[in-house]
Amino acid sequence: MTLEILTPERKLFSGDVYGVQLPGIDGLFEVLDKHAPLVSALKTGTLKILKDKHSTVSYSIQSGFAEVLNNKTTVLVEGANEA
Repeated sequence: MTLEILTPERKLFSGDVYGVQLPGIDGLFEVLDKHAPLVSALKTGTLKILKDKHSTVSYSIQSGFAEVLNNKTTVLVEGANEA
């Protein structure tokens, strides 16, 4: 699965990943390979990139949106810092 994380200032991350865990408005959810199409609002919280089954990278994000389409997840957030 391809993941892109974008802020108004820059592209924070772009690459192939195992999955991503996102802080949705109604709670955490996870997107893995071949996930169904989805658009979701995100709240301030922690985004975890699952690089593989044993390696993760975390970012503290501000609110935004996530779109999943054709095995690509695009995350648009107001701001983010590596946790």
